[in-house]
Amino acid sequence: MNKFWHNLRKFPKFLLSVIAGFFLTTFYTIFELLKEKNKRLTITIIMILIIDIIIMILKRMLDIN
Repeated sequence: MNKFWHNLRKFPKFLLSVIAGFFLTTFYTIFELLKEKNKRLTITIIMILIIDIIIMILKRMLDIN
């Protein structure tokens, strides 16, 4: 039973490290692409479109005008 509680205490650290790793690898790739001038505009437009689509979906889901 002691092993169970020990594993349970380690779970939040594992969860935080997985989330941090996900964001670090995702943003690192985006920042590397932003260093190139010819891809900067494309990445910016794609990011704006993704954010706009998410906002539209949330507004319709929550019935906000």
